[in-house]
Amino acid sequence: MTDAAPLEAPGADQWRRLSTRMLLVHPVKEFIRFLPAVAGLLIAGSTSNGGQWWWGLIGAGLAIGLGLLRWFTTRYRFTADQVQLRHGLFSRSTVTAPIDRVRTVDVTSSVLHRVLGLAEVKIGTGADDKELALDGLTTQQAGALRHELLHRRRGVADGATPEGAVPGDESVDLPTGFADEEEILRLDPRWIRFAPFGPSGLIAAAAIIGVSLQVINEAGFNPDENSTVQNGIDQAERIGVWVAVLILVIGAALLVLLLSLGGYLLLYWGFRLTRHTRGGTLHVARGLLTTRATTLETRRIRGVELQEPLALRLVGGARLAAITTGLKGSDDRAQSSMLVPPAPVAVARGVADRVLGVPGTTEVALRRHGPAAVRRRYSRALLGGAVLAVAAGVAGFLVTPWLAVVAVVPLAASALLAGDRARSLGHALTEQHVVSRSGSLLRGTDVIGRSGVIGVSLRRSYFQRRAGLTTVTMATAAGDQRYDVMDVTQPVATALADDLLPTHLAPFTNSPVE
Repeated sequence: MTDAAPLEAPGADQWRRLSTRMLLVHPVKEFIRFLPAVAGLLIAGSTSNGGQWWWGLIGAGLAIGLGLLRWFTTRYRFTADQVQLRHGLFSRSTVTAPIDRVRTVDVTSSVLHRVLGLAEVKIGTGADDKELALDGLTTQQAGALRHELLHRRRGVADGATPEGAVPGDESVDLPTGFADEEEILRLDPRWIRFAPFGPSGLIAAAAIIGVSLQVINEAGFNPDENSTVQNGIDQAERIGVWVAVLILVIGAALLVLLLSLGGYLLLYWGFRLTRHTRGGTLHVARGLLTTRATTLETRRIRGVELQEPLALRLVGGARLAAITTGLKGSDDRAQSSMLVPPAPVAVARGVADRVLGVPGTTEVALRRHGPAAVRRRYSRALLGGAVLAVAAGVAGFLVTPWLAVVAVVPLAASALLAGDRARSLGHALTEQHVVSRSGSLLRGTDVIGRSGVIGVSLRRSYFQRRAGLTTVTMATAAGDQRYDVMDVTQPVATALADDLLPTHLAPFTNSPVE
């Protein structure tokens, strides 16, 4: 691997514009953003009596103008200790990222960015919900910035000064191999078999339907006056409603399947997870059309989360994500913290072992939470199932009396769900980690480093108090910032909290937990 050249620092900390090539990107992005409204204006204008199609052109021009304005009002600069971004016309906003607090660097390139040799760099510090995004650096600048913020500065901080450089001199290229790279995982094309069991197909289908409905609404489309729609309804009546519904269901299933396969390839093609030992980072690169490269500091990783949704678990699959500081927002964490895409569960467990440095942590024997926790799983599931059963039974009876038997389906599904949730529930406390597992439809195994737990709280709802159960919530600066060990008995909860933070509960040991 050849290290990127150091980022060229501007003289006297001057404010600089992003690449002029963004004058081609911003207008396109704004036009796509307002495309449903523009399409609606074009269709509405062309079908009106006056033929006022020019309203659509005005809308397109405004969208393009906003894109150009964004470039003219955005500047950035590097100082000795900060990266700063300033944007806005009437209300100027300045976002800063202290260099010594950078935790993650995310480099993304869409298709248009790649054609123009550009990239977007998102810098995460973990300080607040605002992220610093430099959208418009060249790919060389983006790679150099990532290297500068994480690899080089970590190396210098650790005392590993490159040969020929003096301490504090960051203008000297690092020798090849300074940030030596170890490959942990590479995508196996056979893993595409897990694609239909993830949510990507449904999400893509919902997005297509949503955009289509928005365009139809903006255009003032009336299905009662459309001959194609009416012909389709007549055809459905001729072949029978049930046959038409079956055809629609099969067609929708095939669409979701194709979208799932396509989405998997678009998101994860070229997936590669590497460790840079000297730089102290994990690097994830992936993407077919839009490429994304995320760099995480290993010293900021507090644990991992093994995600086993029910559909994926049934075919032996799982995902793995890092629990780390520096990522804000659920969407950002889901995308940037991923360590293993949908893949065989053995692969995900193996990567977890290498990231944590402790073998078998995700497979450790879990302590069960007892009969009261099992009863709570069944009571909650069956209560919801009973409500659905009544609704399904009444709806089925109104259609035809024999359809009332569908009420059995929610009850049976609830019982199966409760049993699976009861089997999944458990926790373990090892020498270095806390392991907690719960859930069924979205089963997750959280592995948190004991050193990363900064607070513990015990919570008991009214129904938990009646059942003699307590939820232990561990506070950490990483990931979701709170992780639960659900429905354990009071003595177990107190012992767990005392093991994690021995002096934390001392002032309250003589008081009842509320």
